[in-house]
Amino acid sequence: FLTMLGPSGSGKTTCLMMLAGFETATHGEILLDGKPINNIPPHKRGIGMVFQNYALFPHMTVAGNIAYGLKVRKVAKPVREASVERVAELMSLGPLLERKPAQLSGGQQQRAAIARALCMEPKALLFDEPTSALDPELEQEVVKVIKDLAAEGRTMIIVTHDMRLAADVSDHVVFLHMGKIEEEGPPETLFGAPKTERLQGFLSATVPA
Repeated sequence: FLTMLGPSGSGKTTCLMMLAGFETATHGEILLDGKPINNIPPHKRGIGMVFQNYALFPHMTVAGNIAYGLKVRKVAKPVREASVERVAELMSLGPLLERKPAQLSGGQQQRAAIARALCMEPKALLFDEPTSALDPELEQEVVKVIKDLAAEGRTMIIVTHDMRLAADVSDHVVFLHMGKIEEEGPPETLFGAPKTERLQGFLSATVPA
């Protein structure tokens, strides 16, 4: 579980978009299981992306949104339906499968977006500020989902300003500044004894007293 921190414009979301295949890396290689994936299209990378604004299709039901990636892959309908049922139960979305996104709360929409990513059985899950658009009560709902997924041992990379989530769940934290890694390490080291002035300033401005 890797958390990326940094001020706005430091490159966090761009990094996620390159990993997912929605942006092209101009230098270097992106490796997954030791194999380069730079030239592999997003839907074939085995990486699931959960966007900040949910990115659900408004005209589709929750079930349709969750199944969308499998439909693009031309997975047989019975297999799609079984997969949707499985992840809907995991995300507590069973009673909501026939609703449209506009009929859901923000927390329910985010859980639907996570379910859509999980339905593809990805090797890695990417989260871009998954709680930033939610009020505190719904934020805790989504945080619990993320913690439960982390407890299952899934590979996840998250961009967040939620220091409690980063400290509680991360195995490793990376602090970015202007597209470069300024500092990295386990959360207890970065949060407990930051080495650089930039990270010290970021934490003092972000973590409530």
